[in-house]
Amino acid sequence: MIDKGKFPIGGVNVRAMDYEAAVHSIIEAAHGGFPYAVSALAVHGVMTGSLDPIHRKRLNGLDLVLPDGQPVRWGLNLLHRTKLEDRVYGPNLTLKVAAAAADHRLPIYLYGSRLETLERFSENLKKQYPDLIVAGMEPSKFRKINKEEKLQTAARIKASGAKLVFVGLGCPRQEVWAFEYRELLSMPLLAVGAAFDFHAGTLKQAPGWMQKRGLEWFFRLYQEPKRLWKRYLYLNPLYVMTLLAQWVGMSRRHVLVPNGDVPEESFG
Repeated sequence: MIDKGKFPIGGVNVRAMDYEAAVHSIIEAAHGGFPYAVSALAVHGVMTGSLDPIHRKRLNGLDLVLPDGQPVRWGLNLLHRTKLEDRVYGPNLTLKVAAAAADHRLPIYLYGSRLETLERFSENLKKQYPDLIVAGMEPSKFRKINKEEKLQTAARIKASGAKLVFVGLGCPRQEVWAFEYRELLSMPLLAVGAAFDFHAGTLKQAPGWMQKRGLEWFFRLYQEPKRLWKRYLYLNPLYVMTLLAQWVGMSRRHVLVPNGDVPEESFG
């Protein structure tokens, strides 16, 4: 297991960790029944936090932020000499945690996306891991919810008997969700985004050779140009500039700790 600690990229603290250590920490939290909010961030996720100080506090308030994208891993290696050999890709982490949950008989809950996607995702997971217990699933409401609805959602998840939750609301909504539900749900909350669609078979993943070269963004831009062009064509160059600025010492953002003044968003 590799766990070299947290390091800032653009003010967002990312954990230099491998799959084995990440899965171990998540399963340990599920057994212990304590709050543990997790996200795997690519460039878009890191830059969303870097550009927004309030969201940056949320991200730095999560228990585990992992390097989902190759460029994020490269950033850790460049700035902090972590020598990480692989990223922790959210869709792969999802399968590894599901496999471990099946082995440990830890029921899971699926939250987000659409009902059809959840049903296909659940079916495919159970085909791969017959011992996996899916305690419940709940599609996104695709709107903000009020405090009462939020408490009802938390109550439903706890009543299901789930020991961990996979959250697929898209970045940054899923990270907001994990941050806000962390204290309401004493269990791991994994913000894994497109993993729902990938493993449900509703969205294709980039070929392996593109993933290894950090070109997954290009594949996704080709799939959804109208929705994603602004994200990639603006944030990718900005990420490179952020790395270079931090590398030469122009940007010296320190580790941030949430101070309780983060406004609630309550996405459902």
